[in-house]
Amino acid sequence: MHASPSNLAVVPAYNESATILGVLDSLREHVPSFDVLVVDDGSTDGTGALAREAGARVVRHPFNLGIGGAVQSGFSFALENDYDRMVQVDGDGQHMAGEIGALCDTMDGDPHVDMVCGSRFLTDHGYPAPISRRTGIHIFAFLLSRLVGQPVSDPTSGFRLYNRRGIALFARDYPHDYPEVEAVLMVHFHRLRMREVPVRMLERGGGQSSIRSGKSVYYMIKVLLAIFIGLVRRRPVVEPGDEAPVTATHGI
Repeated sequence: MHASPSNLAVVPAYNESATILGVLDSLREHVPSFDVLVVDDGSTDGTGALAREAGARVVRHPFNLGIGGAVQSGFSFALENDYDRMVQVDGDGQHMAGEIGALCDTMDGDPHVDMVCGSRFLTDHGYPAPISRRTGIHIFAFLLSRLVGQPVSDPTSGFRLYNRRGIALFARDYPHDYPEVEAVLMVHFHRLRMREVPVRMLERGGGQSSIRSGKSVYYMIKVLLAIFIGLVRRRPVVEPGDEAPVTATHGI
């Protein structure tokens, strides 16, 4: 049903009516070969209706599940519809569709890479963020770099491209609360491969971040706890092939 390789852009969105149309327009302009799925995560501001009117496929959650649940719905859709690649693009306008080509070029150049992450800290362009947020990111990057045995500069980036093995893994098991950091650890323990590439990112174009100033400490504690819990999960062996095994699940 799709030209090969088939590509899907998943846009998790919660109350992003101010930015969703701009995000969709940018995707159509820069990656017209990608199908687009908006996961409306229980929005109350008409985000899903706007996306549907703009021609996007929309999956709507009846209530807000959080970013992890929204993204996992995208993985499930990609797996069920046999997509070869899936890119995650936030609905708040931070991720630039024009940078998706850099992610694809990296995966094209190395067929063994299962996840390509866009890093805002590998570029010469500054990324505005509160000092507490940057400090937390650098702490997570320090820990993950040592745990996975390769440099990780931007572990909280949600701008990521996945192949079929990555899609299959995360359709079955994806962290739900601040998932990006733990997902890097999961890729390593499931013996998949990841790369980072430099990308530019923008400030939010609207809406409200789930990590507000009052939640920064809570966020850091939760993510650090998730990292240490991830360390004691079972480490399944992944055999060569397009899909990660169904048995690669939880276990503490």
